[in-house]
Amino acid sequence: MERPIVAGVGPAEREPSEPKRNMSKITIVDLEVSWCVGVPDEERAKPQRLLVTVDMSLDFSTASVSDRIEKTINYQEVADGLLKFGEGRSWKLLEKLAANIADWVLNDFQPQAVMVEVKKFSIPQAKFVSVSLGKTRVGRGGG
Repeated sequence: MERPIVAGVGPAEREPSEPKRNMSKITIVDLEVSWCVGVPDEERAKPQRLLVTVDMSLDFSTASVSDRIEKTINYQEVADGLLKFGEGRSWKLLEKLAANIADWVLNDFQPQAVMVEVKKFSIPQAKFVSVSLGKTRVGRGGG
């Protein structure tokens, strides 16, 4: 059904609009870590090179105006935390590792959403194997 044309009334006046929410991203790409990941015990016995990408969606419009780090996510703190994240821990599956990272980022840094990719170099004939997982924050107006 077509909407009637009303003279002098633009689309904004005819249709209720949702509040505009700026959504931007902060991304840490291919952070190199050495963690114990693998299904066989012997693969988890020693740390191996992984690359972790964390993509955090948030509204940082206030920070872009105020130039204040308190109004955004401090990506250096995220990177420092990631570098320590695997200390004394091990995972059988990249899927579980990616989920643990996503939960940690959501809980500790409060982005609206996070996408985590973990790259592993376990198949010699492939450049890498990667697992990607996205999560959205729930509650307090989240997803």
